[in-house]
Amino acid sequence: MPPPNDATPAEPAAIQAAEPPAAKPAADVPATRPPAAPSAVREPLDALIEAYATLVVRVGVNVQLGQRVVIRGMVEHAPVARAIAAAAYRVGASHVSIDYTDPVLTRAAVDYAPREQLGRVLPHQLEGVRAWREDRPALISLTGNPHPTLMDGADPARLADSMPLAMIKEFLPIVSSNLVAWTVVGAPNPAWAQTVFGEPDVDRLWRAVAMAMRLDQEDPVDAWRQHLAKLALRRDLLNARGFDRIRFHGPGTDLTVGLTPSSRWMSGGMPNADGVEFVANMPTEEVFTAPDWRRADGALSTTAPFFLMTVNTLVDGLKLEFGDGEIRAASATRGEDAVHAQLERIPRARHLGEVAIVDGDSAVRRTGLTYSDMLFDENIGSHVAWGNGYPTTFERGTELSPEQRIESGLNQSNTHIDVVVGSPEVEIDGLGVDGQPVPITRGDVFVLDTA
Repeated sequence: MPPPNDATPAEPAAIQAAEPPAAKPAADVPATRPPAAPSAVREPLDALIEAYATLVVRVGVNVQLGQRVVIRGMVEHAPVARAIAAAAYRVGASHVSIDYTDPVLTRAAVDYAPREQLGRVLPHQLEGVRAWREDRPALISLTGNPHPTLMDGADPARLADSMPLAMIKEFLPIVSSNLVAWTVVGAPNPAWAQTVFGEPDVDRLWRAVAMAMRLDQEDPVDAWRQHLAKLALRRDLLNARGFDRIRFHGPGTDLTVGLTPSSRWMSGGMPNADGVEFVANMPTEEVFTAPDWRRADGALSTTAPFFLMTVNTLVDGLKLEFGDGEIRAASATRGEDAVHAQLERIPRARHLGEVAIVDGDSAVRRTGLTYSDMLFDENIGSHVAWGNGYPTTFERGTELSPEQRIESGLNQSNTHIDVVVGSPEVEIDGLGVDGQPVPITRGDVFVLDTA
């Protein structure tokens, strides 16, 4: 296991040695486009951030010539948001907007706002999201918590009420059906570095993120193509097997999750509604599918802490008990009240919407760190998610109404929370309808058909 967050781990040699590659222009940028503004000798970190931003727009959302781009993040993410905006314009974006949120403002509302106003979303904000259905912008969301303890001591009920459910209701169907090309990427900042290392060393965090993003490779774009091909092979092997159930078993975990005949395994690269290939999460190391929300039995213990993103609360040491597909009991060493508040307040949050497999070949795992950020930590090990299931992981799921999806076994909910259960000690089996187990991972290696 990686060191705990309150420790300062020894830095892996691969991170110490990583040097930022020179940023490469997109091959399809017309020669008539003005070049980037000239600059004096740039610092190595500046070059790394530029290379990172270029990778996000070329591989993450694959910005098309003349396309609009929307970047979403917190005010502390501004340096990364601006670098991505510039990179998007360099590859031909027509218009780039940055939508900032401020969690400090959210805490003030939780403490002082009238109860009936908590979580309120204004009409113009909803209309802005609905407009995505028409002009299909590339959507880039930034993560990396700059205020990890901000919600400590907040009233759990008021914190739950502060969730912008009306916005989530508009936003989630657009991204979960891949109507637009979208990606989630990290935005290193001092507080996030403090959480990871015990000191606000942003340069060090950038080196770790660069390694996780394969920016330490000679050609990061080609490295991503090869990586996505490997994940696609695993996806195809799992789909060919047609497993009825997936079982996780190891210390503190013995959980069997049922699939449906319509469940389809997917990997990082996928097309949006217009056929544009994109990578939904960067980094990504998983193959994943939608389970049958009615079929989960047993217990799990998480192997990495995580934030309940909508309420900015850290959860650690979570244990869940399942019966007939439902979370029947939940306990945690930290953040337990916030977990209970979400499970009780959001319909269908007690049922699973995703099962994902990650093995020790993960570039995120090789950094040797725990990030306290689920974008990265879900790629440390295999995981499940409670809440919404993605229609794209369900045969013809995008053609069904939400009610039809639920009836067919695909969970629909206004939340999606990943929790890591994988580790070298947790083995994963696929079970057919006859109940015979087939090894998928052993000793933290993906062994299905020796892929």
